[in-house]
Amino acid sequence: MTLIDNNGNILSPLLVAPVNTHDSILLPQALKQTCSFLTQELRLSLKDVPVTLDKGFFSHENMTAIRAQNMKPVIHPNRRNTKEPVKIARMYRWFNRAIYKQRFAIERTFAWQDTYRKTVIVYERLSATRLGCKHLAYAMINLRTFVGNSE
Repeated sequence: MTLIDNNGNILSPLLVAPVNTHDSILLPQALKQTCSFLTQELRLSLKDVPVTLDKGFFSHENMTAIRAQNMKPVIHPNRRNTKEPVKIARMYRWFNRAIYKQRFAIERTFAWQDTYRKTVIVYERLSATRLGCKHLAYAMINLRTFVGNSE
């Protein structure tokens, strides 16, 4: 789990887990950590801030966890072979396409992350080592933003 802003800058790696753990399982814990850090340490208001996630996170539990933090979930619905028009309409009722289209910055950042082999293929047993590799890769990605454009 990683916290990324609208410009594609990586703000913080939230959680590091074993390879066989899906991020949707980590979402509630990551939300609590992020929200407590942003509201208590940085004194930011998260009321109605959109949280964009892909189809893998579409579930009632994840939507409830995001709403419990006073944020607005923008998760692309996963139809899962749903064919009834009423159920499909219900899924897309609160989905905001305009906000979801801004997700390309996040996906672009994940593509940049994949250029660093240590973040893609994980052989380390210690979570501190994995976190250190992610910190180094994220520092290099953010350095592109601040130094790469000055010619």
